[in-house]
Amino acid sequence: MKYFSFLRLAAVCGISAALFSGCCRPSTIADTYAVLAPSSFPADTDAWEQVVAALQERHDAVVLRFSGTPVDLKNELRELNPRYVAVVDCPENIGRDYVIELNRMSRRMDADPYADFLWGIVTGFDAAAALRMVEHSDEPMTIRTATATIKELESGKWFDAFAFVDDHQVGMCGEKKPGEDSVTCREIAYRTDMAGANGRIREFVGRRFGSDVPDVLRQFLEYYESYEPDLLVTASHATENNLEMPGSVGNLRCRDGRLYVDYPGEQRLVKERDSRMVYLPIGNCLIGNMNNTRGSMAAAWMDSQQAATFVGYVVTTWYGRNGWGGLKYLITNPGRYSVPEAFYMNQQDMMAQMASWSDSLTVAPFDYDTDYFRSGPEALAGMAGPRSLSEEETFFWLGFWHDRDVLAYYGDPKWDVRMQEVPGETDFTVTSSFRKADPGKDGGASRKCVITIETSPSFSLRRMQGDGFKQEHVLDLPFSYFFPERLRNPRLPESESRNIVVDENFLLMYSPDFEPGMKYTVEVLCD
Repeated sequence: MKYFSFLRLAAVCGISAALFSGCCRPSTIADTYAVLAPSSFPADTDAWEQVVAALQERHDAVVLRFSGTPVDLKNELRELNPRYVAVVDCPENIGRDYVIELNRMSRRMDADPYADFLWGIVTGFDAAAALRMVEHSDEPMTIRTATATIKELESGKWFDAFAFVDDHQVGMCGEKKPGEDSVTCREIAYRTDMAGANGRIREFVGRRFGSDVPDVLRQFLEYYESYEPDLLVTASHATENNLEMPGSVGNLRCRDGRLYVDYPGEQRLVKERDSRMVYLPIGNCLIGNMNNTRGSMAAAWMDSQQAATFVGYVVTTWYGRNGWGGLKYLITNPGRYSVPEAFYMNQQDMMAQMASWSDSLTVAPFDYDTDYFRSGPEALAGMAGPRSLSEEETFFWLGFWHDRDVLAYYGDPKWDVRMQEVPGETDFTVTSSFRKADPGKDGGASRKCVITIETSPSFSLRRMQGDGFKQEHVLDLPFSYFFPERLRNPRLPESESRNIVVDENFLLMYSPDFEPGMKYTVEVLCD
């Protein structure tokens, strides 16, 4: 392996900073829901127990107790076999390895490489914030407004109102006001009072902007605080303790469950929100790591900003498939998947691709504490066996392996929160029904699930596959389907020749050849 060219490729790729006629999937059966909680909370026991009780009552859940970490309950979960798992815990117990082990445990209920349940951590700066997270997810929510620090959503077509600051062309921003049809872009005003800046900001400003700097942070906060958006999406540099605006032009920090501006001439607290939201910092490093403290950015967003769902990385990120892929599943055919379903489906898509490359990739632990750009290629060569990996394949394998276990999902994994539909883009429907199987012809199956896909005359396969969104990280999506109910022992008929992956909760079809105005079916045998 030529490490120089491999690292150049890594730099280029970004090391830095159930559809029913398009409507929400109706509820079908009561899926088993488990709540995992410590045997005893270290403080405010009664308040934390109220969080456990609220989830138990809402979902008719089974409560399981662990004395060490949630992984202690692996055997009990395997026996219970829930479809949804919420972990209630205080932030002092939650860190990088905690999240990594939850991701791994979700795939250890049976022998296949796929996650057997959707999970989320319910926590907050304190028990009151955690309980508010539960209360906010009690009723469904449709995402209609958004603010972002990324350019990729600049069309604004998903939202009634939208505003962003540009992380590609730093100094540009855009806004789609309520009642308008499109986003209007403009240049952000510049400021000259950077003499008091220190460290990273002063060095960056002097190198890139000279004495003046676009006032990105102030513009971002003007948008965010005025709109109080349903959805916030961010990228650029971050840690467990801060979030920088694109190009390091502005900085947010946290203190006592609040966010504050740390910037010359702008020392103030960020306005507290009165409404719930979804926060997806999927382009940020480390911000999803609570780092075993109440004093993390994640806790502050959940407390003062009322993030009822928060999905972020617990390590430094560079490849970004887990985060950007989840967003791509969410906004592709909007309204089709809830936020937890979108991130779940993306992760199973990742696992299916990794399994097709090497079974070892789905189970081998990743060492985040070494120089993995140097050690990783050698380890991957061993997983590939006699096959010789190209540099591009090595990059993909390493990126997927790195991202596999490091996305934290905070919030109720069964909350029905999803994007609103985009007019004209609901161009295919998916339905499913059960039929009695012929045990003699259908491999001993007792029934079959028949999935029917109908495309409209205006159907676009490119749109179904993601319309090129964040293509450098995610590539084209397969056709995907989250089963309305979990299937028992699903398998494909021997006659099925298409590239399909099926498990208890989902189906993926790679490289579908769907055409407009057609009907397609897939049969899944089950017990």
